[in-house]
Amino acid sequence: MEYDYIIIGAGSAGNTLAARLTEDADVSVLLLEAGGPDYRLDFRTQMPAALAYPLQGTRYNWAYKTDPEPHMNNRRMDCGRGKGLGGSSLINGMCYIRGNALDYDNWATMPGLEDWSYLDCLPYFRKAETRDIGPNDYHGGDGPVSVTTPKPGNNVLFHAMVEAGVQAGYPKTEDLNGYQQEGFGPMDRTVTPNGRRASTARGYLDQAKDRPNLTIVTHAVTDRVLFENKRAVGVKYLRGREQATTARARREVLLCGGAIASPQVLQRSGVGPASLLKGLGIEVVHDLPGVGQNLQDHLEMYLQYECKQPVSLYPALKWWNQPAIGAQWLFAGSGIGASNQFEAGGFIRSRDEFDWPNIQFHFLPVAVSYNGSNAYDGHSFQAHVGSMRSPSRGRIQIRSTDPKVDPSILFNYMAHEQDWQEFRDGIRLTREIINQPALDPFRGKELSPGVEAQSDADLDAFVREHAETAYHPSCSCKMGTDEMAVVDGQGRVHGVEGLRVVDASIMPQIITGNLNATTIMIAEKIADRIRGRQPLPRSTAAYYVAKGSPVRKAPQRG
Repeated sequence: MEYDYIIIGAGSAGNTLAARLTEDADVSVLLLEAGGPDYRLDFRTQMPAALAYPLQGTRYNWAYKTDPEPHMNNRRMDCGRGKGLGGSSLINGMCYIRGNALDYDNWATMPGLEDWSYLDCLPYFRKAETRDIGPNDYHGGDGPVSVTTPKPGNNVLFHAMVEAGVQAGYPKTEDLNGYQQEGFGPMDRTVTPNGRRASTARGYLDQAKDRPNLTIVTHAVTDRVLFENKRAVGVKYLRGREQATTARARREVLLCGGAIASPQVLQRSGVGPASLLKGLGIEVVHDLPGVGQNLQDHLEMYLQYECKQPVSLYPALKWWNQPAIGAQWLFAGSGIGASNQFEAGGFIRSRDEFDWPNIQFHFLPVAVSYNGSNAYDGHSFQAHVGSMRSPSRGRIQIRSTDPKVDPSILFNYMAHEQDWQEFRDGIRLTREIINQPALDPFRGKELSPGVEAQSDADLDAFVREHAETAYHPSCSCKMGTDEMAVVDGQGRVHGVEGLRVVDASIMPQIITGNLNATTIMIAEKIADRIRGRQPLPRSTAAYYVAKGSPVRKAPQRG
């Protein structure tokens, strides 16, 4: 039970590292996953249109709940995280969004992160990707992640929504991951050419799982990292009712548990805020106060409308139509089942003070909650709207040394006045977009929040009661050199040796968009560092910077 590297977590980052490190035949890797296999015959995780199903129950979802959120009517809110080979890429919405170029340029202004600029990161986005319409300066053509682009004959509501955004005065962009993110346009998805979810288990692990130098152990719950003095030397993990098992790492332990699990493992291992650890009787290996701090997420709300024409996905929600949809997906890899149904979206700046977009839209041709609940009984459509870089910060801390006890999670959503202003603006600007001529043939009654909600107080009450997570937890073990940083720019944990964190938790600030593509990029980039390889050459691709161009102001109501 001795390996060169032990990887904790077979999610988006862990599978990427496992595949890249085992390309070197003389390197042995143990990959530990607390969940089970990604069963390829289970439509819940494999059919893109079934994305709500794996969020229901706990087979594939840790289904964490937050502590009562003080600014959200003390609601205990969902915090779903993937459980199984593929991690959260096994249960996510499959939106392929990389964030804005200026997110990474902003990271690169922070001490120690100079090589995380957009042009340093873009080659690793390209390395990870195979896009169905071929490579270019922004997209790859032979990577492990399959990316599918929307096709012209898809639902008419997608095209109407993009056109409505343009009519409202915003740019149109042909590629939200290309030269210009800002604007409205088609949204790519992580789906294979034959209509299957392109999780990192399907992409990366399928390439690596038969290599003799990779050992994969599922149902293995990591208890803690083992240290000798301040060097990580192995991992203790639990498997079913078996006795605890110990594995040793000759070179490094690589923690890839994600923004919720990685801080827990560090804290149980004696790396974290000394006062918390001592209070639980944990021997302090290294006092690192930032572990579990700086927690960030995207919050979103749904603006829902009746649809006057029978063109929405409403019939697909009826059980009697689902066998035919399933058969077309299963045997032909096509039809409604082969799409996540998020095929159009956009990014805008709600006010001039934002240098790059601060509001994201996902458009969906049916009114339903993300987890499949509360579907409207009739033809309908909705816009998911949320702010991108909230100044609110939360935290994660363990309650017990038992790895099976859920941690205390507090995102502290909407703790800052900027959050409330952005959400009010978001609702009012979305209403302007939905009321453009392109949607006249389709737009019926506003279902949610409803036209009676007009004042600031009305909109705030709606957000407080109805906003939900976009399932983008991040930043809880941030990169950097300040007193709250947990890792350096290569993922190495400050104050100890032989231990890295590589996952969404090391982002210093959340990005503008969905997190999966960026998490994979981070792992690709750090994999080269671990292997001692030269970084890929910086890209020379151009990218859009707004440079003070004016934005539309949301109409204000007292």
